[in-house]
Amino acid sequence: MPFAPFGLHADLLRGTRELGFTRPTPIQTEAIPPAVEGKDVLACAMTGSGKTAAFGLPILNRLISKPRGVTRALILTPTRELAAQIEEHLNALAMHTPLSAAAVFGGVGMGPQEHAFRRGTDVIVATPGRLLDHLRQPYAAMKGLEVLVLDEADRMLDMGFLPDIRRVLKHLPAKRQTLFFSATMPGPIVTLSREMLHQPVLINLERKSAPAVGITQAAYPVAQELKSALLAELVKRGEIRSVIVFTRTKHRANRLSEFLTRNHIENGRIHGNRSQSQRTQALEGFKEGRFPVLVATDIAARGIDIEALSHVVNFDVPASPEDYVHRVGRTARAEQTGDAFLFVSPQEEDSLRDIERSIGKRLPRITLPGFDYDKRPAEKLEVPLAQRLAAMRAQRRGGGGGGQHRHGQGQRPSGLAGRRRSSGPSRGGNR
Repeated sequence: MPFAPFGLHADLLRGTRELGFTRPTPIQTEAIPPAVEGKDVLACAMTGSGKTAAFGLPILNRLISKPRGVTRALILTPTRELAAQIEEHLNALAMHTPLSAAAVFGGVGMGPQEHAFRRGTDVIVATPGRLLDHLRQPYAAMKGLEVLVLDEADRMLDMGFLPDIRRVLKHLPAKRQTLFFSATMPGPIVTLSREMLHQPVLINLERKSAPAVGITQAAYPVAQELKSALLAELVKRGEIRSVIVFTRTKHRANRLSEFLTRNHIENGRIHGNRSQSQRTQALEGFKEGRFPVLVATDIAARGIDIEALSHVVNFDVPASPEDYVHRVGRTARAEQTGDAFLFVSPQEEDSLRDIERSIGKRLPRITLPGFDYDKRPAEKLEVPLAQRLAAMRAQRRGGGGGGQHRHGQGQRPSGLAGRRRSSGPSRGGNR
């Protein structure tokens, strides 16, 4: 068996075999042995490299012979979707053991999460903000914690969670094993790792910020106002079967989704203004193949694992080469293959050149035969903010329902949730 040399429990080896793990990925090969030995690990590895099993298997192996009823492992992660995915993955790996994991994140009721703490679920997977909400209560004391994992640490830094992470650490035992995973290692992350880790085993598989070798990349030069029509044409022609489309803003995600719907292309969308149930339904529907297009902001750029995803489309050129690498990393995961298309307007050419310099190659420019590149669209994709605000004020004056705008399920939330979003990351990792 390919995982047998790691000295894992037979029930875990059975689980890896039934999940179709044929051979360890590089990060699993490097990280599992020291983690099984109980050493701290500092690992720099790209998203999509198999990190969940790299820290999940050693955790489960450590806990499999321990008494139940005590939470002994905590995994911190930046987004709700990633927390739910890690929980699902760990429970699948532990299918032949008595161990279990539970996810703790915002946007849903705290009752079931409180129950998970009270019963001493073996592994808690949490976003920092919601975890802090629980840690204020006596039932969430983690006196028996043995292992802490920080996953996608650089993404948590980007989302402003560093202060929350430091607050969480104050609630945890100082004596513990810590596994630290990050796709990049900026200065603040290095500083945090030094505070958290004791004589860690260093693993650097990043080497160069570049997409996986199985990704075929191409740039589609197109006017900004024709990007929606180009995407619709690619889907209708069957050039794209299953695609995550990344937009720059939540507003553009809503408008693109509405455009696709009007053009009879079924789609889902996930971004920070969507409720947790809406985000979950969209992601599940896309994974199950009920619609071919998932429109997303960067909330989905890290960690979301979708089998057989054929394409990633950068509808807007990302702000940085690192964002590009993480976005296109949603396809060709675990050594599979996939295509990554980048829609580039004339105004975005400079950003494209930055990406090409970073990845060390020039992306081929593709023109879609038969597509009318001179067509004038009936409407602009993005409505200026001032115009949107004016429309909302006019609707309120006309008694149109309290200021809701006409984007259906993508409407701006009101009350506390809306205020939280305006002042930084929410308590549950809502982006």
